[in-house]
Amino acid sequence: MNVTLRQLEVFETVARRGSFTRAAEELHLAQPTVSVQVKQLADAVGLPLFEQLGKKIFLTDTGKELYAACRELFGVWSRFEMTLADFKGMKEGRLRLAVVTTAKYFVPRLLGPFLKRFPGIDVALEVANRDTVLERLTANEDDLYIMGMPPQHLDVEVHPFLENPLVVIAPATHSLAVQRNISLARLVQEPLILRERGSGTRMVVERHFADHGYPLHARMEFGSNEAIKQAVAGDLGITIMSRHALALEPMRGNLAVLDVEGFPIRRSWFVVYPRGKQLSVVARTFFDYLKSEGAQLLAGALGDNYQPAVSA
Repeated sequence: MNVTLRQLEVFETVARRGSFTRAAEELHLAQPTVSVQVKQLADAVGLPLFEQLGKKIFLTDTGKELYAACRELFGVWSRFEMTLADFKGMKEGRLRLAVVTTAKYFVPRLLGPFLKRFPGIDVALEVANRDTVLERLTANEDDLYIMGMPPQHLDVEVHPFLENPLVVIAPATHSLAVQRNISLARLVQEPLILRERGSGTRMVVERHFADHGYPLHARMEFGSNEAIKQAVAGDLGITIMSRHALALEPMRGNLAVLDVEGFPIRRSWFVVYPRGKQLSVVARTFFDYLKSEGAQLLAGALGDNYQPAVSA
């Protein structure tokens, strides 16, 4: 079978992105060029690789097998390139990270010093909700995953590296903002604005209130911390979220962290990857960097009292 690595690369991108147009954008190619490359590959294979239903394309059974082979092939080649660079005393290659949405407030602050130290490393950063990150983890699409609540149903390595305190936030003008040691009984009388069901923060908060015998009723639910902070600043209710979500917050003067009994809830941020996965040289370098320097570097970057991770 006469195929080229370029054809395989184009096919893998189309399959991964689910679109010829998005693949062309990622590869910086014209869409007709992408279509021609995929057609030539299908001709060489002798079977169709995609089928189109309406405006969507789907992998055929042959396409699925070829996609799996491509991912394995490119994974092996990527590891070889990074191992070769390591033999030469260099840290070069691509680091693929997938992080939950709240982690976007601090991960770029950790990546900056890391990339200055290792300028030969490129980063592909995927920011998504917890369900999407878990899907990517299950499919082993990235090198490392950062989340606040690791999955219990997957066979994964889990390593805490940074404290993730959950705090109660209210409008700065709220009557509770000047009170101390607010009881949970008093807190549940306030309208609560929470993340959507399935988010790591939501699950931790629900468990915390249930452990203390209080039902949790959300007045409003949002899929982003930005929307929640705007709602709180608009005096629609109070919320519970990671203190990292307030880092460098431009409207921080409109928000107040309440002094509530049992808060902050002490959690950790975790770096996760499938058990048995052989980390690339680049991924292992970033993993070691997170474990040894992450908390200290973040404290210096944000000027806040961040701490190393606590036990889960």
